[in-house]
Amino acid sequence: MSPQLKLIALDEGDLAVISAHVQDARVRISDIIWRQAEKRLVVGMSRLDWEQTLTGETSPRRLVAALRFDRVLACKSRNIDLAVPTAALDLIGIEFYPGEDPGGSAVLLFSGGKALRLDVECLECELTDLGADDLGTSEGGGGAAG
Repeated sequence: MSPQLKLIALDEGDLAVISAHVQDARVRISDIIWRQAEKRLVVGMSRLDWEQTLTGETSPRRLVAALRFDRVLACKSRNIDLAVPTAALDLIGIEFYPGEDPGGSAVLLFSGGKALRLDVECLECELTDLGADDLGTSEGGGGAAG
């Protein structure tokens, strides 16, 4: 088993590393938690263990992980139906668009043209693995979001 990751991104290059690790992660809408008063967004996910895959393992394994953004000024969604909390989203990647230094926008891109845009004071992101997805939550439960 690969060691659990804990990655921190403070700039665009760091965020690209985290983006690579969360590619193809499965996210339920109910696992997207926007804490406006705390200026924090937390996204629970089931992500592929890319390190295990790169070592030649033939059956892919998923890990439960948490992706956290701090110093978030605003969180906006596109084509995500918040009325269907069990819907599953497939994360394609994360991009950062610089704004007035040190701020900008982090954009979480999902399949089907869905997206979350986070306007941030500065980039502070952390990806933490929480353990193996032994419960099979990677199957998406309530079906894919349309």
